[in-house]
Amino acid sequence: MILLTGFEPFGGDSNNPSWAAVLEAQEILRTEGHGVEALELPCVFGESATVLRDAVARLHPELVVCVGLAGGRDRLSLERVAINCDDARIPDNAGNRPIDEPVVPEGPAAYFSTLPVKAALRALQIAGIRAEVSQTAGTYVCNHVFYALMHELAGTAAPRPRGGFIHVPYDEAQIPEGSAAPGMSTRDMGRGIAVVVRTALETPVDAKLSAGAIH
Repeated sequence: MILLTGFEPFGGDSNNPSWAAVLEAQEILRTEGHGVEALELPCVFGESATVLRDAVARLHPELVVCVGLAGGRDRLSLERVAINCDDARIPDNAGNRPIDEPVVPEGPAAYFSTLPVKAALRALQIAGIRAEVSQTAGTYVCNHVFYALMHELAGTAAPRPRGGFIHVPYDEAQIPEGSAAPGMSTRDMGRGIAVVVRTALETPVDAKLSAGAIH
């Protein structure tokens, strides 16, 4: 079983391309015979993590890929690390705005993704989908969910499910005319998520290739 999650709209937007991209990926993967469940998470600190943990406990997935929006980026971002810090620049959809609070009190400072992010990057490049390995998932609800996911998976018995987080750009269709903001089609986002899922299922040990950052 594969669990994919996206988010509801936030910050005044009428839609969130992460959810549309997850539904696109679900359709692609189901057509290929994979068992996939898609879950839309609330853009709310705490509640989003609870909904995700409940789904993991109920479905017992072998792979969990959470997806969120990073408006302003121009490619899929395979997030490498989640940090134990909530620091909200804007309120969430329930009006919460935590500042310098831990996602999990007494939890470790960070967790690394257990997705094969380097192998997935190479597969995405071969598929012609813009992608990168990202060194930060921010400190908003996306990072909150990413950290909560990895903390939950770290506590499960072997064989431990693999999991991680992908940020997607704006949907090309939602960018206002005349705006210079980059975007990507929902179709390509969904295709890219499906590539990451396939790569994770087929790659027990990640590839060793350069995808770091200078700053």
